[in-house]
Amino acid sequence: MTATTQHELVLVREMDVPREKIYKAWTDENSIKEWFVPRPWTIAEAKLDVRPGGSSYIVMQDPDGNKYPNSGVYLELVENEKIVFTDAYTSAWVPSEKPFFTGIILLEDLGNGRTRYTAKALHWRAEDKEAHEKMGFHEGWGTVAGQLEEYLKRG
Repeated sequence: MTATTQHELVLVREMDVPREKIYKAWTDENSIKEWFVPRPWTIAEAKLDVRPGGSSYIVMQDPDGNKYPNSGVYLELVENEKIVFTDAYTSAWVPSEKPFFTGIILLEDLGNGRTRYTAKALHWRAEDKEAHEKMGFHEGWGTVAGQLEEYLKRG
């Protein structure tokens, strides 16, 4: 096992949605508000500058109205195939106070409007990976993947 896989969490789903729609849902401020957090949580605000080095600012809101801002930057974008983002920076190349993970979304065309959706969370430290697992990575990210597919099938 490499250091990368030791610190990596992975979720894989096959979706009955074309990857172009999934990519757009990940890169559109209005779409992301519809599916990005497990219900009954919501997205109170989303500002996305979708380009390598561009910033993302997403404010999650719990059912009691408490807000949780998340800042990050995009590292790599391959249209309809790959999105890489991290919270290691807050904007441009300004380091965050405590980086937690880098996310990688991979979209593989399976034909007939189907997509293999792979979401990876790469952590700097084993402790961060363990904390993310205990926070419910698989359950939460799995729920969100289901919400994403449901949202795209409606639209």
